Amino acid sequence: MAVRAVRGAVQLERDEAGHMGERVGALLTAVLERNGLTADDLISIWFTATPDLHSDFPAAAARKLGIVDVPLICAQELDVEGAMPRVVRVLAHVESDKPRADITHVYLGAAAALRKDIAQ
Repeated sequence: MAVRAVRGAVQLERDEAGHMGERVGALLTAVLERNGLTADDLISIWFTATPDLHSDFPAAAARKLGIVDVPLICAQELDVEGAMPRVVRVLAHVESDKPRADITHVYLGAAAALRKDIAQ
């Protein structure tokens, strides 16, 4: 079994903890479902959030989904002028038999504009 990396992002409509939990939860669920993964396939997840998000840790959404024994870390995204606001990004390391080319990266809603080259 190989180690693969899966990317994803979602733009929030507002900086509220409940909304962040819903949107990040939807992103993680889509990452797992679209790649045929379960929580047992996860090695670790790195979350970043743009500097305008303060209401909660994105990793809290993973814990609410039952992902409790996987290392998670949150960091702040670079504050680049003109960057899309209110974005949470995910980089999940997983065990998968899929070839790298078959991994589905998930960019929900407006965040699809971030990576038109790989967004599914």
